[in-house]
Amino acid sequence: MLLQSLHTKLIKDKAYELGFMFCGISKATFLEEEVKNFEEYLKENRHGKMQYLENYFDKRMDPTLLVDGAKSVVSLAVNYYPEKQQTDTSYKLSKYAYGVDYHYVVKDKLKELFQFIQDEIGEVDGRMFTDSAPVLEKAWAAKSGLGWRGKNNLTIHPKAGSFFFLAELILDLELEYDGPIKDYCGTCTKCIDACPTEALQPYKIDASKCISYLTIELKDELLPSEFQNKMENWMFGCDICQDVCPWNKFSKPHNEPAFYPHEKLFELNARDWEELTEEVYQEIFRKNPVKRAKYSGLMRNIAFLKDAKK
Repeated sequence: MLLQSLHTKLIKDKAYELGFMFCGISKATFLEEEVKNFEEYLKENRHGKMQYLENYFDKRMDPTLLVDGAKSVVSLAVNYYPEKQQTDTSYKLSKYAYGVDYHYVVKDKLKELFQFIQDEIGEVDGRMFTDSAPVLEKAWAAKSGLGWRGKNNLTIHPKAGSFFFLAELILDLELEYDGPIKDYCGTCTKCIDACPTEALQPYKIDASKCISYLTIELKDELLPSEFQNKMENWMFGCDICQDVCPWNKFSKPHNEPAFYPHEKLFELNARDWEELTEEVYQEIFRKNPVKRAKYSGLMRNIAFLKDAKK
């Protein structure tokens, strides 16, 4: 027990030194309570055209299928709440897409943490994840005490809100485990009431109606006409259910230089966006999450919003 306590402290101290906002640890066990919820999510087609979510069901529920002999899941959070936001909101970007793609930034921090564990503790086997493999990040974050799963289906921390990325290390190392924290959503339904496409029910999301899904994940040539006049100027992602959440009054600006926006980003007005060239797109969004939609996808979204304004 003494060794587990020492190892746990080493890992958490290093995580905070590397800039992670939170670090919690849970036992790497089968996620029995998630099976029914995820099966329903898929059966009801609430994942839209994200067929990849139908793959590796067993691995999503059992971390020992991802790492042989897995003992611990180290859940981590990285703050991305920006100090400055878009002032011209003719066409809006989700805050997480202001700077460098978090996959690059978080993965580098994870690599450094994992290397530290191997250097300081010894032969530890494990894998790193940040929204890029069959891992139910929000389930592990809740089990590890990083926050509770809110009615908007996001992880909410009572002292920091929800503007943070999640990441995990699954290790074959026994550690001290944290527990879940209380759900403080209470009777509040602000996120559900504010969603313009009615994508939310308490603790449930229909991704096929979510503006983030429509503007990022959906690769169709045209956006569904049923969402005309419901997008509220979001051209990439959406922050509505976070912006209205009372707990985000506790969000504090990050200090990660990689997440600072490109100097030209906030200078663009409505006409600039509508006439955006691929050259300018490549300059502003180099190594940025907006690359996921590609230039054609972003311009599709802008055209859809522009038509709604006529």
